[in-house]
Amino acid sequence: MRYVDGYVLPVPKKNLKAYLRLARMGEKLWRKHGALDYKECVGDDLKTKWGTPFPRMMKLKPGETVVFSYIVFKSRAHRDRVNAKVMKEMASIGAQADMPFDVKRMAYGGFKVLVTA
Repeated sequence: MRYVDGYVLPVPKKNLKAYLRLARMGEKLWRKHGALDYKECVGDDLKTKWGTPFPRMMKLKPGETVVFSYIVFKSRAHRDRVNAKVMKEMASIGAQADMPFDVKRMAYGGFKVLVTA
């Protein structure tokens, strides 16, 4: 059963280029170690007429936008193996300590896939 790690995070618009560099590095690392898919998406149409809009959910500050990201794996066990390898490699290359977003406001979780095309 496929497994997905999902992330929603607030990113200052002025930091989007720095975030993009980080996202591209992440995509290369996760794919290198076996992730099936890796997507980073920046908010575009965030003024919804129903439900809770991401900006309110994330308590966006002026000048921030939302990034929605996900990584697809074969299974939860596969995710755990891939993530362990990615974290080890990130530590060995001295991964960026100063992130271009507020890590404390990031939402993250692992999800079992219910429906797939």
